[in-house]
Amino acid sequence: MIKKVLVTGGTGYLGGRIVNELAADNKHYVRATALLVNQKVIVTSPSSEIVHMDLLNDEQIRSACRDVDCIIHLAAVNEIISAREPERALAVNGMGTLKLIRAAEEEGVKRFIYMSTAHIYGAPLAGSITEATLPRPVHPYAITHRVAEDFVLSALSRQALQGVVIRLSNALGSPADPQVDRWSLVANDLCRQVVSNGKMQLRSAGLQMRDFINIADVCAAIKHFMELPESTLDDGLFNLGGENPLSIINLAEIIAQRYQDIFGREPQIIRPPVDSDEAVPAHLFYSIDKLKSTGFKPNGTIEDAIDETLLFCEQHFGH
Repeated sequence: MIKKVLVTGGTGYLGGRIVNELAADNKHYVRATALLVNQKVIVTSPSSEIVHMDLLNDEQIRSACRDVDCIIHLAAVNEIISAREPERALAVNGMGTLKLIRAAEEEGVKRFIYMSTAHIYGAPLAGSITEATLPRPVHPYAITHRVAEDFVLSALSRQALQGVVIRLSNALGSPADPQVDRWSLVANDLCRQVVSNGKMQLRSAGLQMRDFINIADVCAAIKHFMELPESTLDDGLFNLGGENPLSIINLAEIIAQRYQDIFGREPQIIRPPVDSDEAVPAHLFYSIDKLKSTGFKPNGTIEDAIDETLLFCEQHFGH
């Protein structure tokens, strides 16, 4: 039987890719939500639809949840707006998630998959991080995601829903549509810069460490969590990363090499000088051993994701 899946934020960076992936396999009927009625529709499969939903509107939420088997909750105020408007972030990311959970319970939704963030562990990320690591969120984006996490895990504890919380590191890959406004993400920004200008301008010396995962593996992980037997959900909390810790300057160097290999031109990397007082970047290992114990393993590479993004940028932003 084809599962009916609700993807909130289904026209966003991750959402667009996940919706298209699910709709393409003929196993799912996908209902994607968008905040703006006139938002560009990037979901064109006959086995999908797009609906307007505000996370603070009870009636719209209830309607979106109707006849749904599984919810993939991605809709949230992003990190830029969260920093500028923390009250709005708390209302949408926190209270909005609670409203969605309540509607899901009332409509008999079985599984609720929430996309959280690795940044709930603190900033900057450092050391070996597992699901047992104490969260110390400092940014409003991370704080409000932690609030939402607790509502999801509470529903799991009450056996009201099969709740899953995914703490995602940094997805890397092209969006479903060039108008998806996530070109501020570091890898997307650098790929677009080098295609448009033949060079990359870093905002810092680039010493900070991040874990990156191919966006195709994020989509595969979502499908894995949708099919995972309830008995293997454990406490519902899972890290999702690519086991690929890189500094930003290392990432820029890989992008430069891939750009040169694809287009035959050597790009320039421009960055501020390293401050003598700047701390040496700490070791980072973002463990996904718990997820791997359920049978999932990332198969994509950082290079494949960069190539995909460079070619996407060339198609849409190249000269």
